[in-house]
Amino acid sequence: MARIIGESIPNIPWQDRPAGCQDVMWRYDKNPVIKRDLIRVSNSIFNSAVVTYEGKFAGVFRCDNRAREMNIFAGRSDDGYNWVIDEEPIEFQAVDEAITKLDYRYDPRVVWIEDRYWVSWCNGYHGPTIGMGYTNDFKTFYQIENAYLPYNRNGVLFPRKIGGNYLMLSRPSDTGHTPFGDIFISQSPDMIYWGKHRFVFGAYGDGWQSKKVGAGPIPIETSEGWLMIYHGVLNSCNGFVYSFGAALLDLDEPWKVIRRSRDYLIAPWMNYECVGDVPNVTFPCAALVDQDTGRLAVYYGCADTVTGLAFAYVDDILAWLETHSYES
Repeated sequence: MARIIGESIPNIPWQDRPAGCQDVMWRYDKNPVIKRDLIRVSNSIFNSAVVTYEGKFAGVFRCDNRAREMNIFAGRSDDGYNWVIDEEPIEFQAVDEAITKLDYRYDPRVVWIEDRYWVSWCNGYHGPTIGMGYTNDFKTFYQIENAYLPYNRNGVLFPRKIGGNYLMLSRPSDTGHTPFGDIFISQSPDMIYWGKHRFVFGAYGDGWQSKKVGAGPIPIETSEGWLMIYHGVLNSCNGFVYSFGAALLDLDEPWKVIRRSRDYLIAPWMNYECVGDVPNVTFPCAALVDQDTGRLAVYYGCADTVTGLAFAYVDDILAWLETHSYES
């Protein structure tokens, strides 16, 4: 069994594998766990980030309002299933107000590093780039400089420094609904200046990850390597189809790929994943992992409308990767 380097979460959201289910990952039977109209102003709530907080749970949520403006909101939960999300979006504080000018904010990720919760998101600053900020209490949020020039999406931080630097996965893109995209990794000494950009892997083959790929939740540290859940996109005759799989990256040099899944873990099968504002989307943004049991709970966006929850064991995914992978 692989050793998980993380935290104990005895109250992790969890549901046992259904009888007869042979899949590595399975869905919560009460999905969607967060419906589109949980708060008064929302048109949809999806592609959101969840972490542990003071023995319970907190997060940053993408809520598109009824004017169809994209923004991020803070929320809390006692159990990881039932959420209270603020009615107003996060109002970031910053030394320079120029960086808080809002075009849009969406698809956040959240991770605890050292002494605070860091938040990254797709930030509208003359085009999409990676916005950066932090909080200690999910009440007051501080924004720092954008990580990159436009155009970029899917900025995902590692939960600790590696080789003395912070590391972030991202997907350079363009202004629109990008018809391409590969995963890169960058390093920073201070969360401000990012460089040492390395290619991790790109779109592959003719199947579920043939058009583009992007990092999902915060990578999970194990004794075997960094377990990364990522999304892949197929360009079908009826538009893009978003599914997600897994990869294993080297612990010390995570731009080196040990394994990468040939098959998907979750693809749009259920009605709430196939029907919505953007059909046929399963898009993972957050994962909770209990180091004691290896239980994994993944929060993912469904059809750009609601939020779903899926479960697996880390060891099962690592074993599955041994027989369901190809080299990048």
